[in-house]
Amino acid sequence: MYVFLNYFFVIFHGGLTLFNLTGWAWKRTRRLHLYTISLTILSWIGLGLFYGLGYCPCTDWHWDVKRQLGEQNLPASYIKYYADYLTGMDWDPYTIDIITACCGIAALLLSCWLNWRDWKKKNNLSPF
Repeated sequence: MYVFLNYFFVIFHGGLTLFNLTGWAWKRTRRLHLYTISLTILSWIGLGLFYGLGYCPCTDWHWDVKRQLGEQNLPASYIKYYADYLTGMDWDPYTIDIITACCGIAALLLSCWLNWRDWKKKNNLSPF
């Protein structure tokens, strides 16, 4: 069961991460993207007040599964774990956290702006 859950989290959490980075780019997914990136940032900050800045429940649950499978010394960051895994390097956690936060904030701002622009256009609020 833990092997299945590990694969599930790799696909689900990895997919959510990629969607949070790129979902703003397609008009059909912009509203969903606004919800998912907002929930992600809210988790990082809101739940982060209780569990540590940047907290993600998906990472927490995935790490529980990985520990059951025998993995040890897991970093706090899902992104760091996979950056290390995919590149074979040991990335600085602070650098990864800064890059992650900047990309997350940029995706949120792009999503807000594009959703607002689409809403204005749909409701004929543009003077052009």
